[in-house]
Amino acid sequence: MKHELIKLPYSYDALVPFMSRETLEYHHDKHHQTYVNKLNELVVGTKYEKMHLEDVILHSDGAIFNNAAQIYNHDLFFKGLKKQFSQPSSKLNNLIIDTFGSIDALKKEFISKATTHFGSGWVWLVIDENKALKIVSTSNALTPLTEGLKPLMVVDVWEHAYYIDYRNVRAEYLENWWKLIDWDFVSSRLSIINELGDPNSIKDCNDNSDLCNYVESLIEEERVTS
Repeated sequence: MKHELIKLPYSYDALVPFMSRETLEYHHDKHHQTYVNKLNELVVGTKYEKMHLEDVILHSDGAIFNNAAQIYNHDLFFKGLKKQFSQPSSKLNNLIIDTFGSIDALKKEFISKATTHFGSGWVWLVIDENKALKIVSTSNALTPLTEGLKPLMVVDVWEHAYYIDYRNVRAEYLENWWKLIDWDFVSSRLSIINELGDPNSIKDCNDNSDLCNYVESLIEEERVTS
């Protein structure tokens, strides 16, 4: 199957002043697109050619793994942003309080881990095998999927994610990224995990499928009960 660059769920100007149009254009249209193009080149004629993205990640290594994982990581990063105010659902908020004490404590630990992460990589909020929240970091293209963890949200700490706007001041980038978290999206992933077991199992979702309608109902229920 041919892998496609996701369409941003907002305009290129939507995240200004926290993230500039120039950053989004370079990050999404150039860096992200390059990973998509390269993966499509690499899988031609291989056993990976007809696999879904998550399956490629779980069964490959080398260049194929790196490009597939970077697509997945970037997809989740871009989908998890919006400028409009949102907040965690009641279920997610309770889980955050049980694990970290408060959302402020989660923010402090998350941003500290991301600020001090050495070199390029990603920092994630995940659900582990015991359905507990954890903050984990991965280097370069690595992803928690290969460790059996289920990602809820992620921040990109590769320099290309922030250098245009913040130069080498990663901490300022992270503070402003936190303001852009789409908690509706993060909460919906928790709902899908709770109901279906794994947000990454929804690979053939389209607007007309019963599965997509079911997932939308879960998300709407989270909004109403939050």
